[in-house]
Amino acid sequence: MSFSIESRIQIDNFDLEQLNQRFDTAHPREILAWCVEHILEGLVQTSAFNVDDMVITDIFYRDLERPVPVIFLDTLHHFPQSLELVAKAKEIYNLDLRIYKTPDVETREAFAAKYGAALWDKDIEKFHHLTKIEPLQRSLDELNAVAWITGRRRDQAVTRAYMPVFEIDAQQRLKVNPLASWTRKDSWNYVFQHGVIYNPLHDQGYPSIGDEPITTPVAEGEDERAGRWRGTGKTECGIHI
Repeated sequence: MSFSIESRIQIDNFDLEQLNQRFDTAHPREILAWCVEHILEGLVQTSAFNVDDMVITDIFYRDLERPVPVIFLDTLHHFPQSLELVAKAKEIYNLDLRIYKTPDVETREAFAAKYGAALWDKDIEKFHHLTKIEPLQRSLDELNAVAWITGRRRDQAVTRAYMPVFEIDAQQRLKVNPLASWTRKDSWNYVFQHGVIYNPLHDQGYPSIGDEPITTPVAEGEDERAGRWRGTGKTECGIHI
């Protein structure tokens, strides 16, 4: 972790309580515009290229015209449609895309050869540490991230119900959740209004898209994230805990 002294002082001087009161139900554009104005260095977006992430990217790149680095964790286990969307978004927005993955493996087959077949069934915590937690922390360190933007919403899961817009993570970075007060409907309204591209799997029963081996379609009436880690009782991969 390598913050500049100026950046550390800047973050320490933010009054999170006041900011959360001010922006608790604000439009994501207002929140991101504040970030652009007040965080001149070290601002990044983390994206799984789900619909909510695409909303944030569109606001940054099309509306605010602030091409922040976009971190994508290539777990080597994504759906082909997800990887196609990443490539398409990179072209359309000319993304400053930063791809991070498990060190020393380049393919799903190489991952299985090194760590064992279907590691997610044998040790889901190790699988997520290798594919998400370690690459994310490495990316934030290498990019000297002072603040990172997520696409989380309060209505996605009970674990997120009281999530603030602004918070400090375990590494003392500022973590910003600009869609906190939005609903799934709000995100889709934005997508249709602005013609934002999105993963076609969203139209095929996948409201939340993770790794292919551990993501299943969601039936009508089920929780939005019910298809993630189905049957395990797991609600988070670990990067937001």
